[in-house]
Amino acid sequence: MFNLAVPDMLFAKVEVDGRPGYEVELCTPEPGVVGTSGGADIVIRSGLDAVERADTVIVAGTGSRADPDPRVLAALRAAAAAGKRIASICTGAFLLAEAGLLDGRRATTYWTYTGEFTERYPAVDVQPDVLFVQDGPLVTSSGYAAGIDLCLHIIRTDYGAAVANSVARHALVAPVRPGGQAQFTETPLPAETGTSLAETRAWAMTRLDQPLTLTDLARHAAVSVRTLTRRFHAETGLSPLQWLLHQRLERARELLETTALPVDLVARASGLGTADSLRQHLLRRVGLTPSDYRSSFSRLTAV
Repeated sequence: MFNLAVPDMLFAKVEVDGRPGYEVELCTPEPGVVGTSGGADIVIRSGLDAVERADTVIVAGTGSRADPDPRVLAALRAAAAAGKRIASICTGAFLLAEAGLLDGRRATTYWTYTGEFTERYPAVDVQPDVLFVQDGPLVTSSGYAAGIDLCLHIIRTDYGAAVANSVARHALVAPVRPGGQAQFTETPLPAETGTSLAETRAWAMTRLDQPLTLTDLARHAAVSVRTLTRRFHAETGLSPLQWLLHQRLERARELLETTALPVDLVARASGLGTADSLRQHLLRRVGLTPSDYRSSFSRLTAV
């Protein structure tokens, strides 16, 4: 049920110029009452003809990974042949692989099942330690909450960082995280001591335009640099400097989308220094220059 609720909740919150950005439709081979692993039944009204109408098809995690419905596989193959964007959450990747859509592509799934997935589908380039990965029109995420990151990634791809981050704020979830961030696996975490670095991250977010060093962050958190680095990685999956760079790029993207500031001022306001530095980082992250990104995603009304 969680796998189904995440896309429905997040895409339904997208508004562009006062209008819905998406129409979400749930479908199943046999419309009607459908059981879930959560012990509650749900009612699905649409059949697989909804896949034909869709621009993007998302396969939720499934308990039927060992015996997928042939009708679902046929619908997925037809969608791929029609050039639709296709995504999966959690074990939904098994259906994409069974349909042959992931052969020769990079993909991920819930870390508990990566061994099984690799053995069953050796033609897939499995990425076991990421939140989500996109290879062409195919996007796959790891387990459960990583589906949130996948949906926000799709929203950001379609409508830009400002819209995606707005959805994240309304849904009270973390802003868009890079897909390469590690999954949370059974690695022992430090004991909870009430000294989370959330306040330090919030403090840093208000100072992205200022030089921030590891020493500055450690001083605010009242810990050593070594402890800061260890806890930061445990809480975010990233080093402090990687996290700062990601947040600065997100700030730059929002400014490019929502203001007419010159690129050099965007770079300074986001803490990336110079226009050349912003250009290099943005090219590496999204493959677009600042001017190309602005022309593609600007939310300013043309006059």
